[in-house]
Amino acid sequence: MIPLTLTDIAEAVRGTIVAGDPNALISGVAETDSRLVEAGGLFFALRGESTDGHRFVEQAVDRGASLVVTEHEVPSGGSAQIVVANGYDALAALAHAVVGRVRALGQLKVVGITGSNGKTSTKNMLRTILEAQGETIAPQGSFNNHVGAPISMLRITERTRFLVVEMGASGMGHIARLVRIAEPDVGVVLKVGLAHAGEFGGIEMTQRAKSEMVTDLPSTATAVLNADDDRVMAMRALTAARVVTFGTAADADYHIGSLTTDRTGTAFTLTNGADQVQVRLAILGEHHAMNATAALAVAHEWGVPLDDGARALSAMTRAERWRMELLQGGPDEVTIINDAYNASPDSMAAALRTLAQIAGPGERTIAVLGEMAELGEFSQEEHDRIGRLAVRLGIHQLVVVGAGAAAMHQAATLEGSWDGESVYFADPDAAADAVERMLRPGDLVLVKSSKSAGLRFLGDRIGGVTA
Repeated sequence: MIPLTLTDIAEAVRGTIVAGDPNALISGVAETDSRLVEAGGLFFALRGESTDGHRFVEQAVDRGASLVVTEHEVPSGGSAQIVVANGYDALAALAHAVVGRVRALGQLKVVGITGSNGKTSTKNMLRTILEAQGETIAPQGSFNNHVGAPISMLRITERTRFLVVEMGASGMGHIARLVRIAEPDVGVVLKVGLAHAGEFGGIEMTQRAKSEMVTDLPSTATAVLNADDDRVMAMRALTAARVVTFGTAADADYHIGSLTTDRTGTAFTLTNGADQVQVRLAILGEHHAMNATAALAVAHEWGVPLDDGARALSAMTRAERWRMELLQGGPDEVTIINDAYNASPDSMAAALRTLAQIAGPGERTIAVLGEMAELGEFSQEEHDRIGRLAVRLGIHQLVVVGAGAAAMHQAATLEGSWDGESVYFADPDAAADAVERMLRPGDLVLVKSSKSAGLRFLGDRIGGVTA
């Protein structure tokens, strides 16, 4: 974090200094997990559903916290302490103040990225492109909620040129709040799909939530929208910002053409006006062409030549851990695609299509699928649809894991043409044992589920990953 006096921080968070020198400079890393606090860092003691950060103030102090921010006074040893009315609001307020101070220096550009799928992959791609241009701050993992996003924002320094903020939501108003904190110069909407539909109450409400990314953008900002998604394109009418589009649609400002994918990666041409570049990703899946194009579009709008952006992306070996991650394991020449960190109906279908597309003649395809979480009332219908899709795509063997995904197995069994085309296991360990027994040289295996299903560790096991 940029250096601020204790008084500066107290004013930003509307808090009261109860310990510490008001003129002392604080510049450490902010954390909400006491186990991650480093010497000189800040610790926000937040109240959660299952725990209370105030219980861990002593641990944060022992680890060297220079400042603790609490909702009531607690013993803080030698650390400074500011008491605030609400810890979450204080965290957001400090992030807003810090971003504002750095932006006032004249070089910081901020992009917010949202969408039902692809946020983390696009964020990582954009970070890869921008890092060659100057100091870039983007969160590791999926730090995209009301806590993770502000924590990421507080990582910036006076030298930071680019801040990439992933903005997720589990309800109305969540993205709007993050937009107010970061005030993006560019807002990206990747897709409106059924991910988290159970929490939002349907795809129409999901569309409204995602539109919060662009509704408050000023006319000086840019909205980057997916031209292939009608629900995203409807947001054009909701924003005062300049609109830039991307996708395979013929009229997209950043147009994807000649798209191909195989087990070595994904390739396409990207055209913007008179500029055209060949893009080659060492990342599986046609859907990643959309993520890459969104990243290239943002960087290009900020002056990065398309050739430079494409060159940077060509060096990426994976979008993120457990996201279409290519592994080699089991018998010789077995390929495992471990994509079991997030799953929605759209991303599950895209992964299955990729599996079918990249299989060569005579190669057997195996899909190990688990639950798509947070679908609410749509869960049964969508798991049923995916089971039937696996059969229709000609996937040779479906392995369904966990009670939450059982509808996939039931649907595939009804849709399939022979007994055993789909098998079901209650837990990942039993499924892993069965998959290891059935593997043959040349097999191509997809492992796909939401994080909560735990299949990412199954993918690591059969792929020979030990850590």
